[in-house]
Amino acid sequence: MLYKTRTALAAVLAVGALTATACSGGSGSAETESGIPIVNDGALTVCSNVPFEPFEYVGEDGEYTGFDMDLSREIAAGMGLELEVQNASFDGLQSGTVLAANQCDLIAAAMTITPEREANLAFSDPYYDSLQSLLVPADSPAKSLEDMSGKRIGIQQGTTGETYARDNAPSDTEVIAYQTDADLFQALQAGNIDGVFQDLPVNLKHADDKNFSLAGTYSTGESYGLAAKKDGSEKLITEINAQLAEMHSNGKYQEIYDKYFTE
Repeated sequence: MLYKTRTALAAVLAVGALTATACSGGSGSAETESGIPIVNDGALTVCSNVPFEPFEYVGEDGEYTGFDMDLSREIAAGMGLELEVQNASFDGLQSGTVLAANQCDLIAAAMTITPEREANLAFSDPYYDSLQSLLVPADSPAKSLEDMSGKRIGIQQGTTGETYARDNAPSDTEVIAYQTDADLFQALQAGNIDGVFQDLPVNLKHADDKNFSLAGTYSTGESYGLAAKKDGSEKLITEINAQLAEMHSNGKYQEIYDKYFTE
């Protein structure tokens, strides 16, 4: 998501690990067997921003799960490592603060590759292409963004959804910023807003609730990437790209994709 800034009260908010263990900043002095620097011995430590279903969320079993989490777990296994996860504010992720503090090796958070972020982060090859979408109550007559004249649209602050909505919604549409997807959907359920404009896969999950439906999808050319420190992460990014390529080759990527997007 362009300029995605899921703000939070704290810059970084660690939570207890589930299948993946949350941890404080590591020493950064450990290495993999192939000599790739990592913050915690024997583990690939990933920072994310939970929840953002279906990419990252806590499952019914109390474990971190989702498309990003499963990809990260597979990458870690391919490197001969366990996966550890820390939950952080999106501001701490996109700014690279969590990486600079040695809290994690990698960011996996449905993060769009943008020139602005590339100034602070080193990205992997793209691993997912996304669309934006408009979610409305099932009884809404709205069939597109143009139908939201005089209505209230909720967006996540700083996202592509916000940019697109402010640029393309009717001039009398009120665009209201929320910090998280959870806040957005709760506002829609409560009738405080008339629609939610954000990433298609996330709105599709909300549309599982038959009280809501998609009113339109919009192409913004978004591609997600995994992110590491801007400097000194060449070996890690090379390895991540190799693991992603192997997952595409052996069918594991498609298996994980189907689990979250086609089943």
